[in-house]
Amino acid sequence: MPWDNLHESKGAEERFKGSGGQGGGPMKPPFDIPQIKMPKFKPAMVLWILLALLVVWIVPGTFYFVEPDEEGVVTRFGKFHRTASPGLHFKFPSPVEHAATPKIRQVQRAEIGFRTSEGRPTQKVPAESLMLTGDQNIIDINFVVQYRIMDSVQYLFNVRRPHKLIRDCAETVIRGITGSRKIDEALTTGKAEIQVLAKDQIQALLDKYKSGLQIVAFQLQDVHPPQQVAAAFKDVVSAREDKERMINEAQGYRNAVIPEARGQAAQIVRMAEGYRAQTVKKAEGDADRFLKQYTEYRKAPDITRKRIYLKTMEEVLPSVKKFIMGEKGSGVLPILPLGTTPLGGNK
Repeated sequence: MPWDNLHESKGAEERFKGSGGQGGGPMKPPFDIPQIKMPKFKPAMVLWILLALLVVWIVPGTFYFVEPDEEGVVTRFGKFHRTASPGLHFKFPSPVEHAATPKIRQVQRAEIGFRTSEGRPTQKVPAESLMLTGDQNIIDINFVVQYRIMDSVQYLFNVRRPHKLIRDCAETVIRGITGSRKIDEALTTGKAEIQVLAKDQIQALLDKYKSGLQIVAFQLQDVHPPQQVAAAFKDVVSAREDKERMINEAQGYRNAVIPEARGQAAQIVRMAEGYRAQTVKKAEGDADRFLKQYTEYRKAPDITRKRIYLKTMEEVLPSVKKFIMGEKGSGVLPILPLGTTPLGGNK
């Protein structure tokens, strides 16, 4: 130990002893304790403190602000009193009046049969998604319901857990609809009809409860059979698609053959009608020609008979060279080239 520190420590002990450390009296610290002076109590100070506390309590609870997508609902002593539009408003402080500002324009989303969260894979909820169809088959349905607040007063006073209410109503309705239909309708052709029907029934159920909620959209996300029988259902769907394809091909062939057959039938009918008209006109012409020849025959029988004879010989012997001889052996008349006569033909 350094000698300087030893002398300082001894001097301190002597000062402490001299001040009464060993003299039987109370020991006093070597330093003075500062004394705090309490202000004197005055009744006016209590009044000012109460006024300050009253201001701190009243001012924040007197004014409230409603956002553009909200609606203010003011209750007086727990009973509905009025609604407020967006902006700054005044109310009596609590517990006289309370103000709630539900977001009436915000569209919320309820997922049934699955849950999604940011950064995590989709979580399945089989207790909600597995349902029984009308033909005693099990089907896995995932769907989404979008809703918003339609009546803020009913929403605040009649609904305690709106999100759970939407889930329960949607699950109840979709189970009832699925139980009344076959599995093929739910998997293929009946999806659009199920969506429209489910939306209307859920809205009717919410209106019955006076929930103040409005269904904006109902959408089936995924409809498929359970994983245990998925392969068998895929085979059924493939067979159904093949059936539809073959039916469409047969209808296409039918649509191609029937018009062609109808066209050919119409062509044959038109040809028969033309042949009939041609035959009738020809017969009428032959009859008219015969009548005209008969008229001429009555006027000059000999000449007409000879003319008919010559024309007939011309038709019977078309390639024979013919000569006309006079009567009573008067010799050979000048050659009459019948091939150049109006009777026609190369003779």
